[in-house]
Amino acid sequence: MSLRDHSIQMARNNAWSNLRLYRACRILDQAALTATRTSFFPTILSTLQHIWIVDEFYVDGLEAAGRGASIWADEQRHVEIESLWRAQRAVDRRLLGYCERQRTDGDLAAEVTLQRPRGPQVDLARDILAHLFVHQIHHRGQVHAMLSGTSVPPPQLDEWFLARERPIAERELAAGWAEER
Repeated sequence: MSLRDHSIQMARNNAWSNLRLYRACRILDQAALTATRTSFFPTILSTLQHIWIVDEFYVDGLEAAGRGASIWADEQRHVEIESLWRAQRAVDRRLLGYCERQRTDGDLAAEVTLQRPRGPQVDLARDILAHLFVHQIHHRGQVHAMLSGTSVPPPQLDEWFLARERPIAERELAAGWAEER
């Protein structure tokens, strides 16, 4: 599998994992979403907000959209799960679109300037994508663990790349995207 194809599959895995995780989290009431729990971020909602805002920051940089560090002002913008879910789905689609627009592995070696609060930082697109995918997995794992302390069982999130499981996950992702329309 080429790096380009791998990035597309990682972006699809990300969208599917978020679909499954949000399905579980959207069952919880606001009190359960905002209850203090043991994790890097103190609540399920704040962890989901963090995943979304970091996705926004890096996808903005990859797209050279120009918002840069000003994105961080929106971190607490979505205080209810449905609004946050819509925002996450939108950035998931943008991320997948970015990966699909790259035509070769060489395109992923392009330099990208991230507008950090302390000034510009230049990285390669492939390294930003690798970091972003690891970041997403890391924090979704925290939400997954926090769900274990609720009445909602945490969903399975790690079967995207298995040949037997991918067709099931692809159908589930397609159905989830169709629900949006």
